[in-house]
Amino acid sequence: MGVKLKELAEVCGGELTGDGEIEIESAAPIETAETGQITFVANDKYLKYLETTAASAVVLSFKTDFERLPVIRHKDPYCAFAMILDSLYPEAEAPSEGVHPSAVVADSAVLGKGSSVGALSHVGDDSALGENCVVMPTVYIGRRVTIGNGCRFYPGVNILDDTKIGDNVILHSGTVIASDGFGYARHEKGIKKVKQVGWVEIGNDVEIGANVTVDRGALGPTRIGNSVKIDNLVQIAHNVDIGDYSIIVSQVGISGSTKLGKRVILAGQVGLVGHIEIGDDAQIGAQSGVGHSLDAGKIYLGTPARDIMKAKRIEACISRLPDLFKRVKEMEKRLGSD
Repeated sequence: MGVKLKELAEVCGGELTGDGEIEIESAAPIETAETGQITFVANDKYLKYLETTAASAVVLSFKTDFERLPVIRHKDPYCAFAMILDSLYPEAEAPSEGVHPSAVVADSAVLGKGSSVGALSHVGDDSALGENCVVMPTVYIGRRVTIGNGCRFYPGVNILDDTKIGDNVILHSGTVIASDGFGYARHEKGIKKVKQVGWVEIGNDVEIGANVTVDRGALGPTRIGNSVKIDNLVQIAHNVDIGDYSIIVSQVGISGSTKLGKRVILAGQVGLVGHIEIGDDAQIGAQSGVGHSLDAGKIYLGTPARDIMKAKRIEACISRLPDLFKRVKEMEKRLGSD
């Protein structure tokens, strides 16, 4: 049974034009959508598919002129589509409350009402889970870990000792929280490990992707603020501090004791050295290398990371170097230079 289009328009607060009684069963990309499916356009390069899509309805911005199909118009089509997806694809029913017979939960651990611990999972001494948490199979939770309400940990997550996690946190498979930071001291006989005695603090409404590593602090905490979203394959070193509402994209590496302000965006494969500060609302483009602190509210690109307009001008100049070199060689020939 599908959902009527008019109901989906109400869910996202959009403006409906066309038949609101049609049933929507699922969602699909605009290129492949079929009858009974809804799609969207949030990027102008996909507008070319509007005339050929077989979808039953489309989510569009107010500026797009289109009447062939029923349309839900919204100031932010992508956000509207996200709300529609929530209606079309409700969360799978949580496992039954309680502990699977094969799980190991310490006698001193506390599980809140409605929480479940899946097969072959472990909850260590003096750890506490809030209400309505879902710990899926093969999750390891160490000692003295505190976890808020409504959290969901997917198979293979490891949360080591003394971690503090807020409400509504999602950790995806393979992620390791509070592994040792990379701390070593050279001496005359070799390399001495510096014991990492800090911890990790994660705020509310955080989602961390698969195979992410968040190191415990060497001394004191590594902090991830509220509503931070972290993609897969990210490395966050000891004593890093990430401000609220920041977005960290895949394969980013953040070195120790670096501080990110609020609403910072790090695109894919950005690398940051340690002991620097990134100001609020800064954005750093993909594959940039950051070797010094950056101001708030600006967009940066390149290695070393520079103001994006300056970086683009430098790149434009570099692309012209072969022609410039050729011209210089021709001038040398005319001048008889060797």
